[in-house]
Formats: sequence, C-alpha cells, structure tokens
Amino acid sequence: MAGLNNRVKITNDIELKDRLVAINRVTKVTKGGRTFSFSAIVVVGNEEGIIGWGLGKAGEVTAAIAKGVESAKKNLTRVPVLKGTVPHEQSAKFGGAEVFIKPASHGTGVVAGGAMRAVLESVGVTDVLAKSKGSSNPHNLVKATILALSEMRDARMVAQNRGVSICLLYTSDAADDKA
Repeated sequence: MAGLNNRVKITNDIELKDRLVAINRVTKVTKGGRTFSFSAIVVVGNEEGIIGWGLGKAGEVTAAIAKGVESAKKNLTRVPVLKGTVPHEQSAKFGGAEVFIKPASHGTGVVAGGAMRAVLESVGVTDVLAKSKGSSNPHNLVKATILALSEMRDARMVAQNRGVSICLLYTSDAADDKA
C-alpha cells in the first residue's frame, strides 16, 4: 500500500481542525432494559495536506467525538495537494464503498457528497470532482477516500522514487538519453 510511507508524526506545531462525519446511536437490549451508546467518526486535517480519521465510542455524544478526535490524531497521513486540487485521477475501494477522485480547474469547488466532502475539505482540496459508488456507509467512504488520497503521487515523489531530478521528468531529452 502506497500510503504507509506517508505517515505523519503528531507534533504541537501542526494545528488540526476536526470535522464530524457521522454519529450513530447504538442500542443494546439487556434484561434491565435498553442501554444507549454513541459512535462518532471524525476527520482531522490541517487543510495543507495532512489528514487523519478516527472512531470514538462512548455513552455520550461529546465523549464519543473527543475519543474520535484523539484516535484521528494518531492516524495521520500526508497527501499531495497542488494548487488546491489533486495531482491526478484516482480511484479506491474499501469494503463496499468505491470512490473516484478527479482534479478540477480553479473555481470549480468541491463537487462531492457527505463523507467524501468532509475528508477533501479537511485535507485542503478546494477544487475537485468526486463520485462515490457502491455503499454509502460513511465509515467505508471515509476510509476509501483517504486510501485514494494516500495513493496519489506528485512529481516530486515520482522523481524521488526513480532517483532522478524533477527537471528530467519534464524534458523530452530524458527519453532520448535512456535509448
């Protein structure tokens, strides 16, 4: 998986903003009656290319959100964002949810729904076209979106993997030199 080497350690100089994606009320029926608890899926990001997600479960909504934020801060990934959009088209699948993300020109905005919108806005993408197919479960949509974003590579990452300079990627002489 390409996203594993994009992991980010949490430091105090990163200012993360959290977004609540979904809250689910869970009911457990026991001999004494019903017990309610809440689960919250939360996305945190600095709107400059760092994103993380977390799931919190507790007896109260506020405690579940706080646990989700703490979990998300332990699960951060760096994503390439170029001029407010993504570097290239990317699709990913997690569980029953499949997402497709495509770069858009300046002024388009974030054309995505629900859980995908929260993830894309938290990472700092301002112009993108996105489509979710299959399951609309917010848990799987968040995970599929972050998986697609973590698989993206910009020119700097490609050049680093190939062991060449960035200017060699863009010149046509580079192909002639290899031949």
